[in-house]
Amino acid sequence: MAKTARKQIIFHFSFFTFHFLSYLCARKDIVRMSVRVQDVIDALEDFAPLPLQESYDNAGLQVGLTETEVSGVLLCLDVTEGVIGEAVELGCNMIVSHHPLIFHGLKHLTDADAVQRCVRMALQNDIAIYSAHTNLDAAVDGVNYMMAERLGLVDVVLLQPRQVAVSFGTKTRSVQAGAGVIGYLPEGEDSLAFLQRVKQAFGVECLMHNELLSRPIQSVAICGGAGDFLLDEALRAQADAFLTGEMHYHQYFGHDGQIQIGVLGHYQSEQYTMDIFNQVIGERCPRLPLFKTTLCTNPIKYL
Repeated sequence: MAKTARKQIIFHFSFFTFHFLSYLCARKDIVRMSVRVQDVIDALEDFAPLPLQESYDNAGLQVGLTETEVSGVLLCLDVTEGVIGEAVELGCNMIVSHHPLIFHGLKHLTDADAVQRCVRMALQNDIAIYSAHTNLDAAVDGVNYMMAERLGLVDVVLLQPRQVAVSFGTKTRSVQAGAGVIGYLPEGEDSLAFLQRVKQAFGVECLMHNELLSRPIQSVAICGGAGDFLLDEALRAQADAFLTGEMHYHQYFGHDGQIQIGVLGHYQSEQYTMDIFNQVIGERCPRLPLFKTTLCTNPIKYL
């Protein structure tokens, strides 16, 4: 009896094992629990496809191999030697940044400048680097939408919309994208109170602006980073205020009483891109450790 029972146990165990392994083979998504660099890229590019980037840009994979298994991702605005060192300390072998590390072609890899040192440091530590730049600026729910959300704007739409053809596998479809956004405050706000709230919401040490507008501010146009090229578009849209990260000196002239200009600083306007990365990657790869850099990479200091 004991021998028969043992045979039955062995048979049932073998039968169960065979069917369980067959099930796992059919469900490759379960077998591969690890996350590859390509999986992170897919999540980011589904949200902000590379064709949305400007012609001068270099968004995408900067350093590394797509099939590498990811141990963790460090999220940042800029890639610096300090950020790479932080990734090493955290055990992350991937960095996702907003600004591309490699913007122009490299002819050598030495210690001659910060970009070359960062590339060498990433290679030495097997760290992949991916950047989502103007494609993230142009994406619906991207950088400018995040800025609008922090200010409590409603009915937010693209300021300068366009349609972009994007390939998804064998199919191509048209994706809405654009430069800047415009939205509305639930109620009109005094210009000084509005600028003070902008300063607080983005942690701005020194907010630059033109003469205070005498009328209440309700419609607000926004473009993070170097967005002064959209000032005329904001005027055409009859925005009460225009917020951006950088503006040339001469563009301040001639608009007093016309529109309230507020210039936050490039870093300050785009610092919350890390929150977008965290949400997009976290939803697709929920078990993957994600970290926001603790370093302020803004190279501009204020006295």
